[in-house]
Amino acid sequence: KKAKSALHNLNDLAPQFATLLGPNETLFQKSVREIEIGEKILVQTGEVVPLDGIVLVGRSSVNLVHLTGESRPVPKSPGDEIVAGTFNLEAALTIEVKKTNSDSTLSRIIRLITEATEAKPKVQRFLDRFGHRYATGIILLTLAIALFFPLLFSQIPYLGKEGALYRSLAFLIAASPCALIIATPTAYLSAISACARKGILLKGGVTLDALAQCKRIAFDKTGTLTKGELNCIAIEPIGNTTHSTQKALSIAYGLEREVTHPIARAICNFAMQQKLPPASIQEFRSTPGIGLEGKVEDRTVFIGLPERVQELLPSSRQKDLLPLLQKKGANVLALLLIEEELFLFRFSDTLRDHIHLLIDQIKKDHSLIPIMLTGDHKECAEEMGKAAGIDQIHAELRPEDKLTKITELLKEGALAMVGDGINDAPSLARATVGISMGKIGSSVAVDASDVILLNDDLHLLPWLVKKSRKTGKIVRQNLSLALLLITVASIPSLLGLLPLWAAVLLHEGGTLLVGVNSLRLGTLK
Repeated sequence: KKAKSALHNLNDLAPQFATLLGPNETLFQKSVREIEIGEKILVQTGEVVPLDGIVLVGRSSVNLVHLTGESRPVPKSPGDEIVAGTFNLEAALTIEVKKTNSDSTLSRIIRLITEATEAKPKVQRFLDRFGHRYATGIILLTLAIALFFPLLFSQIPYLGKEGALYRSLAFLIAASPCALIIATPTAYLSAISACARKGILLKGGVTLDALAQCKRIAFDKTGTLTKGELNCIAIEPIGNTTHSTQKALSIAYGLEREVTHPIARAICNFAMQQKLPPASIQEFRSTPGIGLEGKVEDRTVFIGLPERVQELLPSSRQKDLLPLLQKKGANVLALLLIEEELFLFRFSDTLRDHIHLLIDQIKKDHSLIPIMLTGDHKECAEEMGKAAGIDQIHAELRPEDKLTKITELLKEGALAMVGDGINDAPSLARATVGISMGKIGSSVAVDASDVILLNDDLHLLPWLVKKSRKTGKIVRQNLSLALLLITVASIPSLLGLLPLWAAVLLHEGGTLLVGVNSLRLGTLK
């Protein structure tokens, strides 16, 4: 069911038709299912790439965050591979199709979800198997008491013919499994109701059992531990410069303020936070996939991705710049060139508020081991993991790599997984308990998960774990109470020592006690 729902939602995400380039560069719409390898398609700005292929014409940047977890836009130019499901940000791209719809990246993720769902162990509660057999056994035993006990034990007091029917009826009532049967569902209903009032949606009571068994919890990074938004965090001059970093930021603000791009928004927000005005730009020119160019006070200025800016520098400076960029890591997403002066802009996704306190709480108070699984670069992952307090970090993972890692971790015991993107869906389906973000999470991830945080509040996780463990405790109390009352009432009833009305009272009283005990889970504490 999860796989079918995920398939439906992925089909909604992926375009059903693509713009095909026919003979003489004519354009027409064609179903993606009918497009063959080698055909050329046109993907405009703001469209989703429908099929895997190679860029033939055009330069742009694409957003891969829901497929790989990488928060930074990725530049694409002729010769680069591009996968289905990526969002084209800047300029039109002509793409040669290299995989049919059935073999595309999105279809591969669907297959992973299906395989993960089928591989997930089916949790079957003991009472599901025991209840039917117990009820059948009690009915057969009641018939035996009424029909055979008088014949077999006619000489034994309390088991003979006299009052056999009365004893059998009293036994049937006393031994009926009503309290036993409601011991689990009433506890689950109370707990599920409390979770719903907290903004947590559970897809079944079994989820509480499974979560209580988990000793480790894996987190996706982008959009789960972090806010999923790029922020400019620093500007650094490279070499000797005559301009201040404030002046460089003002120039960058002037260049970027008319652009709708994640990096542009981050730079503009950073400048506004510093209360800097945008510089006046003359001869402004935007080249999609390359950068932004203009003049400030008769000086040529250019801002773009490091890969593009390097191409404008002399070869000697390129050699000096490359080691510096490698040392700074993957969070260097833009360079500003003012004539020959260079300024480096560093960006970072931002951890959710107080996330380190959350990680510390689940480690100390709930004995859970946190793990990070992300498709983002190793440097970014380690930086975020260290800030959050997570020691086990696995980076640069594709969806199938995440699924493999989850499968490996499951060999060591039950595991919960928290994620939000399409790339997390197979792992969410495979984990003992999959937990997704309700607001920002993709519909595919939500369908593949067992728990949905409706308000994306990770700080509810400790409360949820505590509630799941308390639910298990209450269920065990209910079962013990029900079995005790059944035993106490059944034996005297069998011997004729317990009147029928007393058997009814004990039976109904036991059922009521179990129900009242379950209501303790309905609190929000």
